[in-house]
Amino acid sequence: MPSCFVFPKFSVYPFIISVLSLSLALPGIGNAREYKFLDAEMHYVDPQQRTDGMGALLENMEKAGVESVVLTGFSMTKKWAASEPKRPRYYSGDDAPVYWYSATDMLVYDAVKSLPEKEQKRFYPFITGFNPTDLNAVEHIERMLARDPGFWQGIGEVFGRHDELTALTEGEKPVANHPALMKVYKLAAEKGLPVMLHSNLTSIREKEFIFKDELIESLEQNPETTFIWAHAGISAAIDRRQTVKGLPEFVNKQMAEHQNLNILLSWTLIKYLYDDQDKPKKVWLDLVQNYPDRFVIGSDKVGRFGKLKEGMDEIRPFLDALPEDTAHKVASTNMLQWLPAAKR
Repeated sequence: MPSCFVFPKFSVYPFIISVLSLSLALPGIGNAREYKFLDAEMHYVDPQQRTDGMGALLENMEKAGVESVVLTGFSMTKKWAASEPKRPRYYSGDDAPVYWYSATDMLVYDAVKSLPEKEQKRFYPFITGFNPTDLNAVEHIERMLARDPGFWQGIGEVFGRHDELTALTEGEKPVANHPALMKVYKLAAEKGLPVMLHSNLTSIREKEFIFKDELIESLEQNPETTFIWAHAGISAAIDRRQTVKGLPEFVNKQMAEHQNLNILLSWTLIKYLYDDQDKPKKVWLDLVQNYPDRFVIGSDKVGRFGKLKEGMDEIRPFLDALPEDTAHKVASTNMLQWLPAAKR
């Protein structure tokens, strides 16, 4: 240090304290919110009924700050046809069909039951291993409920319209207002179980909501059934080909008219929540604030859990833009109001 250098005769401490105080007052600086996520949609297995396993799931839950999970199987399995040169990695990997697979529920059951009781309580299992075009579907659900009363906490993800997935289904194609599902919705209301429903609003090419009446009829004819609409009618296949217009306006209208409709915000819907600068859109923030008790979040992981933290991080900026009490409801507590175990 040169001897000619002279320190100024004032203290820097008040300045430092002022900067620290300012940083604590600014959103996202020094006061980042911590969420105890309830992941409201996770598939324990993929479309070939394979999984990373419970060990990997629990490890990634800790990394992602996920305290509890709505855990379901995958109601279809992909056929490996002799005409195909390699085992398909996903349902859209080749032209072979998919078929309904009821054993998926037992895979979920055995996985949860293999855990210590304390860890079991972190999971809310949903029944999904039934054919939604079969009028006998309710009997499968009743058998699963009777096998271990109090274990199952809901029904779904039930597939209605689901672009490539349901197009590849062997036999009759599922739709949300199928008579078989109407019986399932009635049973769900009787048992106090929520129904997680995937029902696309449109196809991969059509701009208008050509399938909306299938959803609306289901809601109107089952006012006592709690519906959780997965991705608000949007799928990955639709996302790849078009951006649907007028979605928040449609969602707002349906939620206003149907008190039994709730929305699952998950990965296929994420791009709709943000603008081109990755800022949360006001129209979606306003929508959630209009119905603060009726939105939940989910990662929609399918048998692979390594990117669970990335999935949760995608929704954080949107949650942080909401009032804090609303953000915590969406992140975790809203889902609890519909689950029998949580009510108990």
